[in-house]
Amino acid sequence: MTHAERMDRFEKSDLYVVITEAFCAGRSSEEVLDAVLEAGVTLIQFREKDLDDDRMYDRARAFRRLTRKADALLIVDDRIDVALAVEADGVHLGRHDLPISVARKLAPDMIIGASTHSIEQAREAEKAGASYVNIGPIYATQTKQKTAAPLGPEILDAIAREVGIPFSCMGGIKPENIAEVLAHGARHPAVVTAVTAHPDPGAAAAGLRARILECANPA
Repeated sequence: MTHAERMDRFEKSDLYVVITEAFCAGRSSEEVLDAVLEAGVTLIQFREKDLDDDRMYDRARAFRRLTRKADALLIVDDRIDVALAVEADGVHLGRHDLPISVARKLAPDMIIGASTHSIEQAREAEKAGASYVNIGPIYATQTKQKTAAPLGPEILDAIAREVGIPFSCMGGIKPENIAEVLAHGARHPAVVTAVTAHPDPGAAAAGLRARILECANPA
């Protein structure tokens, strides 16, 4: 698949679900992934930072098998080597990961996402060749040990004006506040525990997707 084809599918997606087994409430990450895919989610990030390389590869390969079967995009967090090894659709790079420009040379057809915490960082990522940027944290979050201060949903208005590539947003997004980020232009809100730690991940994902679709297609 070409980069343009992958980005067309990215743009047509809605909820962006990030899965880390430590936040899956005692279930396996594959079990949660199955439920999320059954709910129609087509944009998945595999995020595991503390696994040995062989276990990470095996689990990423399982994610690739399941997402391919469901015709969903798979983005691997941080590790472009793992993303390439399992033929993922993309990699998501943090501020201290491989430079975006280098990743683009290694994987010209891959989606390359970039974590950003300000409009200036988002502009830099776009200039470096990112396919999309993620801006956050929007609200306070406990899924990362070190986080910047919450930016608030108003940052989404600015990023829509200032950055020409697609964007996602994350950080503390829950059913009770997702309407607010949608009102500020979010099309691909990313969530972790709002789905993965829920007693019924599939129902949680379906509910959030319904809110996104309602906002995109108001009566």
